Amino acid sequence: MSNLLFICSKNQWRSPTAELLFKDHPIHTARSAGTSDKARIKVSQKIIDWADVIFVMEGKHRDIIRQRFNFADQTIIVLDMADDYQFGDAELIDILKLSLADYLQK
Repeated sequence: MSNLLFICSKNQWRSPTAELLFKDHPIHTARSAGTSDKARIKVSQKIIDWADVIFVMEGKHRDIIRQRFNFADQTIIVLDMADDYQFGDAELIDILKLSLADYLQK
């Protein structure tokens, strides 16, 4: 089982939508967090340590977490998802499903 972490800025729309795709997944567990001080759930060293794979919505999120936190062997993947979507947006879900197909199908 892999622990998947999704990170965006405020943890309102993109990362919680990605997390929701893995609800009740047989192999992966997912959580989400944000880099902003105004994030619903703020990224922390504890959640970074929990994660096996970290997906960030934009390159700036990768840069922020690399500056703030220590990493073990986690893979960081930039999804290049612009902040143009609301939570649960159908287009966002379609794009995430394509980007995360290798993880969703297992």
